[in-house]
Amino acid sequence: MADDARLDDPTADPMQIAAEAAAALAELTGVARHDIALVLGSGWGGAADLLGETVAELPAHEVPGFAKPAVVGHVGTIRSIRITGSDKHALVLGSRTHLYEGKGVRRVVHGVRTAAAAGCSTIVLTNGCGGLDPSWGPGTPVLINDHINLTTVSPLEGATFVDLTDLYSQRLRDVAHRVDPSLDEGVYVQFRGPHYETPAEVKMAGIMGGSLVGMSTTIEAIAARHAGMEVLGISLVTNLAAGISAEPLSHEEVLEAGRAAGPRISKLLADIVSDI
Repeated sequence: MADDARLDDPTADPMQIAAEAAAALAELTGVARHDIALVLGSGWGGAADLLGETVAELPAHEVPGFAKPAVVGHVGTIRSIRITGSDKHALVLGSRTHLYEGKGVRRVVHGVRTAAAAGCSTIVLTNGCGGLDPSWGPGTPVLINDHINLTTVSPLEGATFVDLTDLYSQRLRDVAHRVDPSLDEGVYVQFRGPHYETPAEVKMAGIMGGSLVGMSTTIEAIAARHAGMEVLGISLVTNLAAGISAEPLSHEEVLEAGRAAGPRISKLLADIVSDI
């Protein structure tokens, strides 16, 4: 099934569409229920191969509400993986819709809502981003302990009030620290994109308390909390943010940093998921 036009209809129920997508996933993968979801951003794709046995892999656009990826470096598949050493199943979402694509916030969070409808109680959100701390060189993984959403939008509609005080789970961050005690933590700031931030905007983010800047994750995290999932966020610093370094920014730089760090961060993520 191609991109579902119902997500553009304000009278349609996005939760119902997510439930239909989850039912389609169960039928297409043969897995009735999944336990943990992973959204793999730039640089993180290799982690899926280390999680366990792939039970099924399918093009995302065959599932209601999903579209083909519009960004180089993102894969357009959904995988069901039986996690090594357990009877649990991971749902790996390689197809991410960014807000800057202009497809609407419902599509940005459709994967998260589908994962929740498929049974996932935990979600790991990853991304590639710019770092404000000069000690975080390209290839440094950083746990997200809070966020600042500068996109001006929310995935929640109407009088839907959700507490975000502990959005990024302390329990899951503790698991990650047991796997790798050297992991730093930071506050992720999401800009709308697709242009990179100006040096002044990066400086503003730092004054506000941010230490990571990017174009994804926060809206998905809000939707995940609304759906009742426990959230772990991990950023891969692919470059120093504008103004922190004199070097110009480029998407190719992001991809190259992800490729270089891929084996190390993939093993890190797989070990964290195994512990979870």
